[in-house]
Amino acid sequence: MPTAPTRILLKLSGEAFKGPEGAFSPAALECIAGEIAPVSFGIAVVVGAGNILRGARSALLDRIEADTLGMLATVLNALALRTYLEARGRDVFVQSAVDTELTDPVSPRDARRALAGGAIVIFAGGTGSPLVTTDTAAALRAVSVGADLLAKASNVAGLYDRDPSADPGARLLHDVTFDEFLAARYGVMDQVAVEICREHRLPIEIFDFGQSGALRALAEGRRVGTRIGAPRP
Repeated sequence: MPTAPTRILLKLSGEAFKGPEGAFSPAALECIAGEIAPVSFGIAVVVGAGNILRGARSALLDRIEADTLGMLATVLNALALRTYLEARGRDVFVQSAVDTELTDPVSPRDARRALAGGAIVIFAGGTGSPLVTTDTAAALRAVSVGADLLAKASNVAGLYDRDPSADPGARLLHDVTFDEFLAARYGVMDQVAVEICREHRLPIEIFDFGQSGALRALAEGRRVGTRIGAPRP
């Protein structure tokens, strides 16, 4: 039985916020809050902005401008999620690498203190620099707050050896070492983020966030997806 983590950082894609209504779906936000709020200890969250703008894929702006707008868009997602989590009785703090009057600056010290008190800390603004993904921001924030698991929310069961949407015979991988992931160059997570986790021996679990109770199961020490980590014994 795997040891239950004591501190999780959840990497949440901006796509999770979308719905038929557009970039922000009340039903999606209710669902997200319903999965995070029951976790009994303080949890850190890094939000993306794919529901509003994906910098690397923008055809209208150059990469620097698109990434800058994307960092601001993560602040919108963080503030929206805070509202829904507070409605469920959780204390929530939003820290942003992009300076705004609506958020606190990123402070690992303050974040650790809040997490130790059972609060939720949402990190927005990516790393504060363009050309860097929110996956990389998630790895950096996870290390900075002393997380012992980076939970990468996905819309599939985990990591597959091939694209499951294109190949029905794709096989779900339950355990992958850092070296195996980096050598295969899987596209599900940024390579730099995985390098950071490898350096700090921080395991990653890629899992289906749409599976009800999956995050809580992770918090209780159960496996729910693909674990990326140290070499197998």
